[in-house]
Amino acid sequence: MPPLASMLNGAALAPSLHLHPRRLRPPTSAATLQVIGRRTRFGTGKGRAVTVRCEGIGIGDFIGGDLLKFDLGQWLSDVEEHKALAIYSPHEGGYEGRYLNRLRYQGYYFLDLSARGLGDPETTLTKIHPVCPAHLGKQPIARWYFPPEVDYRLDALPPNAKGLVVWIIEAKVLSKAELQFLALLPTLRPKVRVIAECGNWRKFMWKPLKEIAGA
Repeated sequence: MPPLASMLNGAALAPSLHLHPRRLRPPTSAATLQVIGRRTRFGTGKGRAVTVRCEGIGIGDFIGGDLLKFDLGQWLSDVEEHKALAIYSPHEGGYEGRYLNRLRYQGYYFLDLSARGLGDPETTLTKIHPVCPAHLGKQPIARWYFPPEVDYRLDALPPNAKGLVVWIIEAKVLSKAELQFLALLPTLRPKVRVIAECGNWRKFMWKPLKEIAGA
């Protein structure tokens, strides 16, 4: 076998690549992306730079919208000011958990309910209400009575608790009258806060529940 030096003698060696790191500039009002022509099997690009501008984005689009929440302070102040909020979360879900945890860190306890099958909110949350279990066709129809969901949990709160948050999912199926009562509930029970999931949006947002219910 011929030596390696004789095999490489006269062969054209590929030129070495010198990579110079470029310092990234922070985006200003709009992000700028330069796309450089690349080598393909049909030929080599001319290397012309194409500038693509993306308007209406912020630092959360580069770091991760689920990691940085600059509006958590505004969220806490609005919960204390309005006491009943209608929230709209992205369809993929998961964002509302960070806002829930921030309320939990403040000392709130939670009552999670689904609007489907809730019945009359006033009766279920503040009064002794009957519940009829499934009778499976041939069994006698029974009726059980349960204590008020909100009052029962308010009495069970520890002394250091800040309050009770009634978090209602799928609240978009509730009527205007039912939403109006939920907006009025913090007035009837001062230690109660109401969060109602009334729909979806491209990003997490909220409004006072009184504006949604027309109260």
